[in-house]
Order: sequence, then structure tokens, then C-alpha cells
Amino acid sequence: MNEGAFELFKLVSDGFCCSQIMMKLALDMEESENEDLIRAMGGFCDGIGGTQKECGVLTGGIGIIGLYAGKGKAKEWTKEDYGSMVREYMDWFEERFGSLECVDLIGVYRFEDENNRSYPVKCGDTILESFGKIQEILQEHGYELGSRE
Repeated sequence: MNEGAFELFKLVSDGFCCSQIMMKLALDMEESENEDLIRAMGGFCDGIGGTQKECGVLTGGIGIIGLYAGKGKAKEWTKEDYGSMVREYMDWFEERFGSLECVDLIGVYRFEDENNRSYPVKCGDTILESFGKIQEILQEHGYELGSRE
């Protein structure tokens, strides 16, 4: 098992969903923690609020782009390339995986834990590939994942 797959296994075992895992991977690269941000990303679990609509890997990736190029305080604006990076990621994601929606991507490949919380079994490769694409997009636009300073 490669290091990335092992890290995903640990995060899923700890109860994190796809959107949270995407953000946690980005924060881990910075060697930082932000429990409030990880909690907030929980709203995107299981396809936005459990609706199986927009995929958590997609929304988590967009959140990472926002972490680097989004507005975070008064008198600050999103970076000029924010929208184009989001569109590039969304277009790539839909072309690569055939849909933006969780239900289309995972079908019936799910299991439930003792808290009746469901987790997709099929998402590991999607997360790893998408996280790599986010790194690529950020790098192409002059950002380095792991360094926001």
C-alpha cells in the first residue's frame, strides 16, 4: 500500500468524509491544523449535506483553491485567477470522472458505520488523483500547495 493510500485509509477510519479529507491533506502539507475549517467542510459530506449531489472531492478541491486564492478578510479580494482555477478544476473533474455528482460517481459502493454515517468505498483513487490535479493547477498559477505565505 502506498503512503497516500495509507493516509486516506487512516482518515476514513477516523471518520472524515471526502471534502474533509481533501482539506486535511492540504493542511497536512502545510503542517498546520484548523479544526474549524475541517468541521465546516463537513457540510459538503456525502454530496453536499448528504444529498449525494456535488461530490465532496470536487467541493473539497474548490475549497483548497479558495484557501490559496479566495477572500479571507475585509478589504481583501479573491485573486484574479481564482475563478479560472475553479473552472479548470471543475471542467477537468467532470471530463475525467464523467459527472460532478456523488451519486453518479459512487453508485451503490457504500457502507455504513455504527453511527449510521455512510462512506463511499470507491473514492480513494478519485481523491488521490484530484488532489494531484489541485496541486498542478495551483502550481501552474504560481501557488505552491503547502505554502500560503
